[in-house]
Amino acid sequence: MQRNPEPAAARLSILHVLAPSPVGGLERVVHALAIGHHRAGHDVHVAAVLDRGAVDHPFLIPLREAGVAVSPILLGPRAYLRERREVAAICRTRRPAVVHTHGYRADVLDAGVARSLGIPVVTTVHGFTGGDAKNRVYEHLQRRAYRRFDAVVAVSRPLGEALGRGGVGRERLHVVPNAWPGDRPVEEPHAAREALGVPAGAFHIGWVGRLSREKAPDVLLEALGRLRDVPFVASFIGAGPEQAALELRASELGLAERIRWHGLLPEAGRWFRAFDVLVLSSRTEGTPIVLFEAMSACIPIVATAVGGVPDVVSEREALLVAPEAPEQLAEAIRAVRAMPEAAAARARAAQQRLLRDFSMEPWLARYEAIYRSLLRPST
Repeated sequence: MQRNPEPAAARLSILHVLAPSPVGGLERVVHALAIGHHRAGHDVHVAAVLDRGAVDHPFLIPLREAGVAVSPILLGPRAYLRERREVAAICRTRRPAVVHTHGYRADVLDAGVARSLGIPVVTTVHGFTGGDAKNRVYEHLQRRAYRRFDAVVAVSRPLGEALGRGGVGRERLHVVPNAWPGDRPVEEPHAAREALGVPAGAFHIGWVGRLSREKAPDVLLEALGRLRDVPFVASFIGAGPEQAALELRASELGLAERIRWHGLLPEAGRWFRAFDVLVLSSRTEGTPIVLFEAMSACIPIVATAVGGVPDVVSEREALLVAPEAPEQLAEAIRAVRAMPEAAAARARAAQQRLLRDFSMEPWLARYEAIYRSLLRPST
């Protein structure tokens, strides 16, 4: 029997608001949500708060290519009142059924604009970084703001538990781990190693993320100092405030010639097959997209058992170690090299789990159900 088409009322109008970085897990989640719901037939709009002159910001490109409506909000420093006016104007013009904010700036500054217009507001909490005093103040304000949201989505179970303890009502709290779009191009191993300048025969250790304290690239450096007898080359893909200090420490450890600092690479996941192991050395995590990239590429994983990491990979799919433990990290990396067949078996199991547990369709449906649960009777 042929199904009748869904009624027009089933179509949702969704506005995402964020201040994006060029790349990152938060940005990837917004891409997946916006593009996925747009392809499902919903009216999706993304408002991106950007520095003045960033019309061609890399975050916008995949959205435009997919046909998602985008409104860049180009601002000078501390133009907060103008930002709120711009968001209000978009809300009045687009009349979304729900506004979904991401990141502390949109959560604190812009969600209240939608709320004042009677629009339900949702946020996805991607995790907390700590950092300097200024950043901790921002995160404190963000945590307080969560109490006024109609729905708060945590990307991992531990993060959801922490938000519940912090005052977010259980009836408004949802735990929805991230999903994997599965549509990213991946280079073959030889081409990827050549592109990253990996010498023939080297054991290639990969690290991908923001060079900042919460991601703990320093812990991996200390682990590498315990692996001098291993013929390794390490690639750090990413940028951040800790880079100068990390490069200095690499020199002090006598590792400068064995480490490649690649900076930000567009579509970093395409180079993962260059790695013999992907190392996630973080002090804190939500549901890290970098794990999905390694699982998709069938690359052995060594990771710290923090945040949502153990809910993504178990000891059957990866080697998990304690945070702040460079000696454990070094031994796990050494084990991957010493026992390649066991490492390859874990990588295959991780790839199978990715396909089984983290596909897009159920994830998009979870978010759609959250949105619909907030609709006003007249929507």
